[in-house]
Amino acid sequence: MSQIAPALVPLLVTLPLLGAAIALIAGRHRRTQVVVSVVTLTAVLAISAILLVVVDAGDQPIAVSVGGWPIPFGIVLYVDRLSALLVVVSSIVLLAVLLFSVGQGAEDGDDDTPVSIFHPSYLILAAGIFNAFIAGDLFNLYVGFEILLVASYVLITLGSTESRIRTGVVYIVVSLVSSILFLAAIAMIYAALGTVNMVQISERMSELPQDTQLVLHLTLLLAFSIKAAVFPLSFWLPDSYPTAPAPVTAVFAGLLTKVGVYAIIRTETELFLDNDVNQLLMWVALATMIVGVLGAVAQAELKRILSFTLVSHIGYMIFGLAIATPAAIGATIYYMVHHIVVQTTLFLAVGLVERRAGSTSILRVKGLMKAAPVIAVLYFIPAINLGGLPPFSGFIGKFALFEAAAEVGTPIMMVLMVGGIVTSLLTLYALMRAWNLAFWREEDDSAETEARISYLGGSPGGVDTERRVIPKIMTASTAGMVAITVALTIFAGPLYDVCIRIGDALLQPVTLTQLEEDVQ
Repeated sequence: MSQIAPALVPLLVTLPLLGAAIALIAGRHRRTQVVVSVVTLTAVLAISAILLVVVDAGDQPIAVSVGGWPIPFGIVLYVDRLSALLVVVSSIVLLAVLLFSVGQGAEDGDDDTPVSIFHPSYLILAAGIFNAFIAGDLFNLYVGFEILLVASYVLITLGSTESRIRTGVVYIVVSLVSSILFLAAIAMIYAALGTVNMVQISERMSELPQDTQLVLHLTLLLAFSIKAAVFPLSFWLPDSYPTAPAPVTAVFAGLLTKVGVYAIIRTETELFLDNDVNQLLMWVALATMIVGVLGAVAQAELKRILSFTLVSHIGYMIFGLAIATPAAIGATIYYMVHHIVVQTTLFLAVGLVERRAGSTSILRVKGLMKAAPVIAVLYFIPAINLGGLPPFSGFIGKFALFEAAAEVGTPIMMVLMVGGIVTSLLTLYALMRAWNLAFWREEDDSAETEARISYLGGSPGGVDTERRVIPKIMTASTAGMVAITVALTIFAGPLYDVCIRIGDALLQPVTLTQLEEDVQ
């Protein structure tokens, strides 16, 4: 198995791109597009699972020089435990959301997600995400970002409604600013060090003056923080994600910001390990947690509540990264995996709520516990998981982060632990408040409801839609994701062990000699 593993690595990117081309050619044949998309993502899931087993068992990453070019001239695809794990999780999420969108498209006639456009764009998005996770040099990482961003521009504006076009423009402008900063940082690094290969950069970075290192460091951090929606650079996210179709919102919330977090983890642990800005990251993490969750508490619309909790929980990942110990990095990776799955699941559940009730405003939606008990369960389980109630994975990840912070024991760590606990409690409050109003509340006087809405400045859920039938495949895919969130708890031990091994490896960067030995 280990002998054929290197040949499988390029397929993580080429298969989705090939699938996108076939789906585009078959634009008039919906079933063909669906089959191509499902088969492609299933194949990537199988390949990534094989690669994860190989790199974890062999305790050695897989590096593939595309086209046989020598380092540093060629493109190196690099698969270690971290990248393999994230590709596995991403392919699971992408496949589940795809099935959800297939059910929605079949029922609605693809009004919200035109199938001729959706499937090629979705597979290109997947290719960009996978390419970013296995990129061995900064420029290829930039290419991965641009591939997924170009596809996301199309997906976020599907349906061409006024609100989607407006928020899409904001999303595009913010993304372009981030890309320009990233490209400028790459240019400066190449001018200073003569390479964009991350292993070579890590070896040569110490040759630069500390001030120069700091400028390069902060430029990359700024670019990635915009993509990851780190406060105060998260202003664009709560308005951009809720307007997109439910499947698009779910996959964006689960994956796109995590690609930015992944880039921060890679650069902080590999390129700038000796030029840390951990104190800055700690305060940024605290602000991200608190400001994000306060925004969630103030909302009266489910998608916006989840968008703000998405921002706040990015703070936990920055918190763990700033602690900079193997245990903290391992806990961060575990929490990252947890958040990808749980946040996606919650957005899918809210998509079901929207179809069943015709709105996502917690002031309008009510009585769903009796009307739709299955949806109630599908929302409740990931909600309490995200809120950090034991014994779920959210509690395990947060406890591991707090334990790593307590081992360091500095005053700022204590402050961050308190901030993390407050954020967790407020997250639980915001999600359970929504649960109480949307699911438990009985039908009440319509005049009283309208008075509440008027007090908050109009319809908080935007323009309500008609109630629509929920196809079984939409419920099944959401239930499957809920089962995976539970599996993260049941199999927390083996998964957490893998994450700890990732943390140990990230703080012991690979040398150029080792990379050249690993290159196939």
